[in-house]
Amino acid sequence: MKMLRSLLQRVLQQPGLNFALTNWLPRRRLTLLMSRLSRIEQPLIRDLSIAAWRTFADVDLTDARKTTFSSLHDCFIRELRDGARSVDLRPQIVASPCDAIVGQCGALQSGQALQAKGRSYPLSELLADEALAAEFSSGTYATLRLTAGMYHRFHAPHDCTLTQVNYIGGDAWNVNPPALDRVDRLYCRNERAVVRLRLRCGTTMLLVPVAAILVAGIRLHAIPDLLNLRHRGHRKFDCDSDYTKGQEMGWFEHGSTIIAITPSSMTLVPGISPGHRIRMGEALFGFAHSR
Repeated sequence: MKMLRSLLQRVLQQPGLNFALTNWLPRRRLTLLMSRLSRIEQPLIRDLSIAAWRTFADVDLTDARKTTFSSLHDCFIRELRDGARSVDLRPQIVASPCDAIVGQCGALQSGQALQAKGRSYPLSELLADEALAAEFSSGTYATLRLTAGMYHRFHAPHDCTLTQVNYIGGDAWNVNPPALDRVDRLYCRNERAVVRLRLRCGTTMLLVPVAAILVAGIRLHAIPDLLNLRHRGHRKFDCDSDYTKGQEMGWFEHGSTIIAITPSSMTLVPGISPGHRIRMGEALFGFAHSR
C-alpha cells in the first residue's frame, strides 16, 4: 500500500498527468456516483473506503467530534470537537469561513479576479448577476481551497444575516492548481452558490462555495434542499437566517473552494497571500478604516 501511495503521489505531482487523470473523466456521473457510494454504511465497505481515502489524502481526524463514523460520507462531513478552532471575535475582523489553502487573492481589478497566473475571470460571470457584480467591482476577494482531507464545513465569517442564496448549476472540473492553470474561467463553469450576507454593521459580503469533481453537493442549513449536480440552471432562495461569527452555516460533501468577496471597505489582513494555510475562525479581512 505504501508503494502504491508513493507511486500515485509521484504521478499526481506531474501537472499534466494530474490534470488528465482528474478531469478527462465523466465528471458529473463520477461525482453523482461518489455521492451514492460514500453513503454506504455496510461496515466492510465503510472501513475500506475510509482507509483508502486516508491513504491517498492528508486526513487528520484528531480534531473530529466523533471517533467512529457510519460511512465515508459521515467522515467527510465530520464536525469538530469543542475547542478545536479559535474564532477571532474582534468586531473589526472578518474571519475565514473554513479551513483552507489561500489561492489567488487581493483587490478586484475592474470587476476581474485572478484565477491563476495569466488567467482571470469576470465577477459578473461568477455571480451570474451584473448588478451584484457592479456593487463589488472594486472590492477585495480571497480564494479559499479546501483539499480532500480537510474539514469540510463552513461557518459565518462575522455576525450576520444570510439574506439570499443563488444556486447556479454547472460542471464539476477539478479546482486544483493544474486545472486552474489550464481551464479558462473555471470557477464560472462549475456548480456554485452565491451566498449573500448582511453583516451586523450593515456591510454586505459574499461567499461563493464552488463545487468540483467528487463534490456531491453543497448543504446550507438556511435552505431545505441539498444543492447538487442533479439540478440544472439557477435556483434562487430568499432567506432571513441570523448567525454569530463562527457559527456553522453548512458543508461540502467533499473538499472544494469558497471565494469570499468583500466591498472596498475591507482589505486582507497582513500575511494573507497565495499558499498561506488558514483555519476557520482566523482573521482573513479587516475593515479598512480600522487599520
